[in-house]
Order: sequence, then structure tokens, then C-alpha cells
Amino acid sequence: MDTVSENTAFGGVQGVYSHASAETGTEMTFSVYVPPHEPGAKLPVLWYLSGLTCTHANVTEKGEYRAACAEHGVIFIAPDTSPRGDDVPDDEAYDFGKGAGFYVDATEEPWVKNFRMRSYIERELPALIAECFPAADMSRQGITGHSMGGHGALTIALRNPDRFKSVSAFAPIVSPLNCPWGEKALSGYLGPDKSAWREYDACALIDDGLSKSGVSLPNLLIDQGTDDNFLKDQLKTGLLALACKKAAIPATIRMQEGYDHSYYFISTFMADHVRWHAERLR
Repeated sequence: MDTVSENTAFGGVQGVYSHASAETGTEMTFSVYVPPHEPGAKLPVLWYLSGLTCTHANVTEKGEYRAACAEHGVIFIAPDTSPRGDDVPDDEAYDFGKGAGFYVDATEEPWVKNFRMRSYIERELPALIAECFPAADMSRQGITGHSMGGHGALTIALRNPDRFKSVSAFAPIVSPLNCPWGEKALSGYLGPDKSAWREYDACALIDDGLSKSGVSLPNLLIDQGTDDNFLKDQLKTGLLALACKKAAIPATIRMQEGYDHSYYFISTFMADHVRWHAERLR
């Protein structure tokens, strides 16, 4: 792991780091905020997965999480959204290719070699964090994300119920099977067989019974802006509310009046999400 930058913030250290990823076959960059703590202390970890077109930098620069993380003693980790580099395949559209990994392991050419964000987030990066950040308590992890990253947070938490004690999201894509963004991405990365898409759809995972293990999504918080121009056609928050109700999963889904899809919205509620996770990760 190489250090790109480190800066003191709220008594802790905001770092940006890079490493050669075996999963993506590329150099990957991520940010980690470690709040002030006593020597030898172990702190809970909160993952943040970013949305379409973003890198680690968007939330690191605009997310306004550090004060809350310092107050509650939470390590905040923000990975990139896809592999990058001159040799990585891409698409001209903003919602596919670089910046739009959708947190899947691709099975279709030419994406299969590099687009392995599921394995990168679920296995490779956590192992690196455990090795290089001794304050990180990997037995106490929460996950959150925005839009495409909210989709990633929900599906990763559902598939790994023994790892995450809390999950939240800002304006998540709740059912890629039922929206244009998801249909384009999943068909491109995984092929036309929609049965293979279900493990990347939060509503489908809940409907298929993963939630009935008794530990999946034990704590769920969603914030969604009412003025989000993607709400009706792409995000479809109501489908998640219905799936959780049918599966008897407790879910706090808050429709925030007047808010859109931007980081103005995310930064407004970020401190509340950090506090909410901290309470459940104690």
C-alpha cells in the first residue's frame, strides 16, 4: 500500500492510499479517515460506497463526515467505484464502464478481467484494511452508500450478514432488475440471463429469502429526497419498502422533503448516519 496523501482533520488523519489490486488487475485508490484514539484502541469501521461517475474523492471532499467520525470514534473508508487505467475497457456513456462498476463481478467480455468490484469490496480491500490499519475492528463493521453505492451497500450487506451489523443508504438504487440503469449495467456485465442478476438486486435478495436468516439487515436506514429527479424511474424506493414489509424486516425509510440527489443532500444527513451506525456498532 502506498500513501498518496495524509492530512490532520478533527484530531485524526484523513489519508488517501493506493495499491495494486489482484482482483481488478489495476492500481486502486481509496481513502480512510482514522479519528483520534488512544494507543491500542480498536474502532468500528464504516464503509461508504460511492455512486455513478464518482471516485473516492467525492465523499472525501464533500461528504462532511469527519467531525461526526471523530466524535463517535468511527473509521470511515471510501473505495473507488470501478477499476481505472488506460488498459481498462470503457463505454462512452456515464452509466457504464469506468466509474460505473455497480459492485458486481462481471462475467461478460471485455469486462470480466477488470470489473470485479464485488470481490474487491467484499474480500480484497477488507483484508488490506485489517493488515494496514491496526485500529480497525473488523468484527464491528457497518456499510452505507449513495445511489449506485447504496445498491452496493444493500446487496453486499445482504450477502454477508455475518459481517455487517448495520446498513444505511442515501437515495439507493433498490432494484436494478427494474430500472434502466440496472438493466443496462447488469445485462452488460453479466449477460442476458436475469436469474444471474438477482444476487445484485436488494429487493430480489430479500424476496428470495436471504433476509430470513435472522441476521441479514438487522438495522436499516434509508434517506431519500423527495425532489430527486431519479426517484421515479431509477431509484424506486417504494419497492424496497414493500420488500422489507413482506419479509418483516424493520426498516427506517425517511423521505426528506425538498432534497435532491446531490452531495448537498448527502452532507446534510451524513452526520446522522455516522451517529446511527456508531450506536449499533458499539
